[in-house]
Amino acid sequence: MTRYNIKETEEKWRKLWSDKHCFDVTEDPAREKYYVLAMLPYPSGRIHVGHVRNYTLSDVVARYRKAQGYNVLNPMGWDALGLPAENAAMERNTHPAAWTNQNIAQMKDQLVSMGLAIDWSREVSTCDPDYYRHEQKMFLDFYKKGLAYRKESVVNWDPVENTVLANEQVVDGKGWRSGVPVERRKLNQWFLKITDYAEELLEEVEKLERWPEKVRTMQKNWIGKSQGLKLDLEIIDFDQPLEIFTTRPDTIFGAAFAAIAPDHPLAEKLAGDKSGFADFIKECQATGTSEEAIAQAEKLGFDTGYKIQHPFLKDVQLPLYIANFILMDYGTGAIYGVPAHDQRDFDFAKKYNLPITPVVIPADQDLTNITEASTEPGLMENSDFLNGMDNKSAMAEIIKRIEASNNGEGVTQYRLRDWGVSRQRYWGCPVPFIHCEECGTLPVPETDLPVTLPQDINYDEPGNPLDRHPSWKNVACPTCGKDAQRETDTFDTFFESSWYFLRYLDPKNETTGFDKEKANYWMAVDQYIGGVEHAVLHLLYARFFTKALRDCGYLDCGEPFTGLFTQGMVTHETYQDSKGGWLYPTEITKEKDGSFTKTDDSSAVTVGAIVKMSKSKRNTIDPQDILDTYGADSARLFILSDSPPERDLEWSEAGIEGAWRYINKIHRMVCEADLPAANTDKPGSFSDKTTSLRRITHKTITEVAGDIEAFHMNKSVARIRELSNALGSFKPQDEADKWALREGFEALVKLINPMIPHLAEELWQILGHDTILAEESWPVFDEALLQADSVTIGVQVNGKVRASITLPKDADKKITEETALAEDGVKKAIEGKEIRKVIVVPNRIVNVVVG
Repeated sequence: MTRYNIKETEEKWRKLWSDKHCFDVTEDPAREKYYVLAMLPYPSGRIHVGHVRNYTLSDVVARYRKAQGYNVLNPMGWDALGLPAENAAMERNTHPAAWTNQNIAQMKDQLVSMGLAIDWSREVSTCDPDYYRHEQKMFLDFYKKGLAYRKESVVNWDPVENTVLANEQVVDGKGWRSGVPVERRKLNQWFLKITDYAEELLEEVEKLERWPEKVRTMQKNWIGKSQGLKLDLEIIDFDQPLEIFTTRPDTIFGAAFAAIAPDHPLAEKLAGDKSGFADFIKECQATGTSEEAIAQAEKLGFDTGYKIQHPFLKDVQLPLYIANFILMDYGTGAIYGVPAHDQRDFDFAKKYNLPITPVVIPADQDLTNITEASTEPGLMENSDFLNGMDNKSAMAEIIKRIEASNNGEGVTQYRLRDWGVSRQRYWGCPVPFIHCEECGTLPVPETDLPVTLPQDINYDEPGNPLDRHPSWKNVACPTCGKDAQRETDTFDTFFESSWYFLRYLDPKNETTGFDKEKANYWMAVDQYIGGVEHAVLHLLYARFFTKALRDCGYLDCGEPFTGLFTQGMVTHETYQDSKGGWLYPTEITKEKDGSFTKTDDSSAVTVGAIVKMSKSKRNTIDPQDILDTYGADSARLFILSDSPPERDLEWSEAGIEGAWRYINKIHRMVCEADLPAANTDKPGSFSDKTTSLRRITHKTITEVAGDIEAFHMNKSVARIRELSNALGSFKPQDEADKWALREGFEALVKLINPMIPHLAEELWQILGHDTILAEESWPVFDEALLQADSVTIGVQVNGKVRASITLPKDADKKITEETALAEDGVKKAIEGKEIRKVIVVPNRIVNVVVG
């Protein structure tokens, strides 16, 4: 009776939940909805411990909210397109669809084995044409709305992946997946006008109060709103002016040079046939276009030989360079450089021996021998009519004078740039456009959607297989009927993940991506859960996408996620065999002397540092052995109890074993407890000892609820353990005691249900109930039992705490005073002194004043 068969029990309850469709939901206007969502996984083949953590957290929230009576939507799908699948298929000489669908089947089996409260009837896969046909229609609607366009652009080109990368996908100047340095190339690309929403994205992020502050800050920094000056500068002996943008017009008297981006429209004209220009441009193209890549590269320039006339100093002319650190897509692609107050300009000036003149002097600082750029505020020097002003006033004065001269104006600028969605690969959603020599670039007729991918592709050559497919791209022009070609670019996979949460609302709809009324019922997502690594890319794009769809009439909601929680990474010790290969912790044995050996051949194993698990480094832990050996509940409990979920979690076998032992302990306690039958009438009175147990039970109910809502999952587990310890040590003497013990165990089982649901269902049945616990409500606490019957208060002597005393709540002032004065610490403090006054603040403090 006391032996708990984990595997058999967990399979039994999962089957029942599935058979009864316990977690399938539909719209119900009479009930308050709660949409909980964990970021959809990429189907890599096997789940890893990071998945276990992510989906356990969302499952706790879903089960808790369901118990509270909400109509809970908790769906699941697959982020199934993209280069990783395409590369994996190439390595295995198979088709990306076959590889992806096989992985989805494996991972779904694993996720089901975790006992997740998911509505699997809403499952979607982004590689399914029934999914991406709707995003093709959305793109056409964006195009009609003026939110999608095509232009030639300098892009980040990954020479290994043979595709374009967004700036956000370039890390340390390298492709985020390939790890190789990116290059600049000019290509015709499709863009979405996310910049049209820059101000709204910025304003609305301030209202997302249930988002982590660090994520909101990252989004605000990425959008990068700044006030500045656009100014036309005269290029001496040239037929047109140079429009520059600066956020620091106060520093204009410190300008030492002007510079334009390598891809600026005037670059070739200014450089002419000067020697070295072609080599300089080639060198620039070896650097990515992201700010990070440019910031880390050596600052290089090409002197055009032209001079810029300073707008206020007629005898000052500034050399005009083409510089590799100027971004064409930010501002106007042209700047004036102030070395003393911008580090990039400083590095450039040092390399080319240009003057460095400080003009903004911070208080108590001497910038005579400057060794790095100063960006602090201060008073103006070396600045003609600005001298003596604070630099903020100087900014306003320069803008005022430039506007009066009709040479420029004060403007608001954003760091955010339009989202380039073109990718040169096969395994993506085709961009639904056709190129005709007669009619130009035309949208695919909506009646011809979806544009599906050809199945007969080969990877014999590098690059995009769609470009060289013998027939797929050949099509008749929808306007003139002549021979034309399909667009061979496919969408960035962030396109799919920017609206998948909407497809869950209506996954079987064939005519549109989702029904508007259903969207207006379920949206926005109440609780979104995922990694902080998506703080800029995915979350920003999803916010933009939702607003764009709103403006195209798809839904009324403007923000996709009202609540966001970002969990920490999972870490573990690294183990390597004699050849340097990675080993899983389950593949090693710890010897008596503390060393480690490889389990299968007893060879030596090197133990390395604690590292974060990474799919790209192939050092993730496959949790399947854990699920098979210890059960899903043990894995879930360890994940929740070991550390706060926002922090990194160190994976350990010992932690799993501890969770497994605790599960068996609870099972044994409930099975062996001497309890009255279920639904026995409540006794009329209880002893003080029993009342104390009931206080612990009801206090735990309210505290666990608060902890779950605050994502203090480890605290909630600790409180549950405290309750189970109290129940385990309680020895009932009469029927009232047994009733209170049953009350405690029933509360315990309901409290553990969101965390270890298989065990909870089993114990609910053992306790004599014939209902499904997943359908039961959250336990209700008794307010009266939360009121403490005693208080502990401090006793001060002349303001210094000398003792603490415990008294009945609302004790008589005289009793409180007598008890306080009887304390040894108080006696010592007042010895030989006159008591002038005793101040008693009921239930809070006693202050003895002596002289």
